[in-house]
Amino acid sequence: MTSPILERAPGDPRKKAINPALKFALELGPGLVFFFVTLRGEWLAAKFPILASIGEPILIATAFFMVATALSLAVSWLLTRSLPIMPLVSTVVVFVFGALALYLQDKTFAFMKPTIINALFGTVLLVGLAFRRSLLAYVFDSAFELDAEGWRKLTLRWGVFFLFLAVLNEVVWRNFAENTWLFFKVWGTIPITTLFTIAQMPLILRHEIKQPAQEKHTS
Repeated sequence: MTSPILERAPGDPRKKAINPALKFALELGPGLVFFFVTLRGEWLAAKFPILASIGEPILIATAFFMVATALSLAVSWLLTRSLPIMPLVSTVVVFVFGALALYLQDKTFAFMKPTIINALFGTVLLVGLAFRRSLLAYVFDSAFELDAEGWRKLTLRWGVFFLFLAVLNEVVWRNFAENTWLFFKVWGTIPITTLFTIAQMPLILRHEIKQPAQEKHTS
């Protein structure tokens, strides 16, 4: 029997898990590529003239971001032989809006991409709750196990948080300079998300399913 293309359901013993640190690196990597290529875009264009045909630095960074996102997804596939659902959705959005930005030479699409991704994730999580599905378990089940009420509460909080990030991105890119938005996208969003994640630990500890301790066998 062939393995499914999409990742298995949370709790499925056949689901292959990725080391949490590696999973975090795969998710963070494309964003760091976007940040540093935007900062060094002019130098790269001068060093490699073919890149100058792509457009200004943020558009060059968008092209690199698309490649890095595809590579991240490919590594996930190689490690688990399945595609993680939320990163897959994010990749589709990245390629759609990245392609529009490059084709139309309009960096507005690059600015709006985080808004669309966060709004989409938030909406999917909250709609899933309306149908009694805690879809967040697909993201975090390799890190910890919660009871049904814990997943419901955590999914609700993350759904609202993603919508908050979408609104915050709109406020920043529409009201501040491009470099301010760029630094916020990496060095602002990551600390905010980290603090939010830490703030959820009391809820996680209250609803975590404790694994029974292995009995020690004496010879």
